[in-house]
Amino acid sequence: MTARLQCTVLDCPEPLVLAEFYAALLGGRVNQPDPQWSLDDDWATVHTPQGQVLAFQRAAGLRPPQWPDPAHPQQFHLDLAVPDLATAHKEVLALGARPLEYDPDERGSNVYADPAGHPFCLVRS
Repeated sequence: MTARLQCTVLDCPEPLVLAEFYAALLGGRVNQPDPQWSLDDDWATVHTPQGQVLAFQRAAGLRPPQWPDPAHPQQFHLDLAVPDLATAHKEVLALGARPLEYDPDERGSNVYADPAGHPFCLVRS
C-alpha cells in the first residue's frame, strides 16, 4: 500500500485565526472550497501555493507545547524555508508568532511558536 498525504492537521483553540496566520506566512487560500472537507467553526484549511493543505481543528482546553520541555512535548513541528532569516523574523513576529529559540547571528534556523503555541522553525533556504 502507498498512502498519499492528504493534509496536516493542527489542534488549536481558534481554527480560523490559526489558518489566517499560516496563510499569511505561507501564502495560499483560507477555506478554499474542497469536496474533501466541510468547513465550519471547528475546522479551517489553508491550501498553499505549492499544493499542500494544512487543516486546523478546534480542541477545547488545548495544552500547547512548551519548547523544549518534554513534559509538554511538541509532538511535531513545521520547518519552513526562507531566503533571509532576519527579514523573516520581523515578518513572522508581526503576524503574531513569538520566538522560542532565536539566534540573531542567523546560525541557520530559529524556533517560534504560532499563535496557538505550536513550535515551528524558520530555516535558511
